[in-house]
Amino acid sequence: MTYPAYTDISLAELAELRQQPNAVVVDVRDDWEFDEFNVGGVNVPLADIRTRRAELLPFDPVIVLCTNGVRSRVAAKDLLRQPEFAQKTIYHLHGGLVESE
Repeated sequence: MTYPAYTDISLAELAELRQQPNAVVVDVRDDWEFDEFNVGGVNVPLADIRTRRAELLPFDPVIVLCTNGVRSRVAAKDLLRQPEFAQKTIYHLHGGLVESE
């Protein structure tokens, strides 16, 4: 079975994409990491992504990010496996926040 794919983006692309009318930035790091430093958006830790996915349904595109891109890649793949996200555009900040500093 194949699933729709997400698109890797850079920090510059993130700045542009987040301006779209129904876009949401989803930071999948733990609460304490988000509190320590963030670029805005909503904090939905990776462990909670499935139970809180209904919060993300009104948005398209959905842009996921984390510290180094590992957790956000998992989150992007997981969201795309859910039928209600199959038609949404999912972006992933390649390399995460550390790559973009």
